[in-house]
Amino acid sequence: MKINTRIFGEIEVEEDKIIHFVNGIVGFPELKEFALVFDEEKGDRSEIRWMQSVQEPNFAIPVIDPLAIKPDYNPVVEDELLTSVGEIKPEELLVLVTITVPKDITKMSINLKAPIIINAAYKKACQIIVEGDEYQVKYPIYDILQAAKKVGE
Repeated sequence: MKINTRIFGEIEVEEDKIIHFVNGIVGFPELKEFALVFDEEKGDRSEIRWMQSVQEPNFAIPVIDPLAIKPDYNPVVEDELLTSVGEIKPEELLVLVTITVPKDITKMSINLKAPIIINAAYKKACQIIVEGDEYQVKYPIYDILQAAKKVGE
């Protein structure tokens, strides 16, 4: 399947790689099908990936594994919030968080309050809201990414 995108141009995505959000994502309930895309120039090494909407070429959000930023990230989630993604086995679970990149890149942050949960076996996903005050909506990451980049050089 070919998808036109604003960021990557026309890309080829295998239909069995499309991730289905039964309830859409927070703020965009009508967008239900996404492809997880990474920058081919950086290969699979890049921590940052993109959730590209299949329905809307102009809609792509950067995402990252929260453990790459906050190794102790472990929100408590009610099992009933995950029923839409099917039976979950830990080895088939992928958790991502969205990245916000404002004009001032040093204010870049991730949303630890609303993780995206993907069941890789069924290609089903949901975005949930974590209860309580333990995790922030705007957790700053610029300095963390810069430090990791220096270590990787």
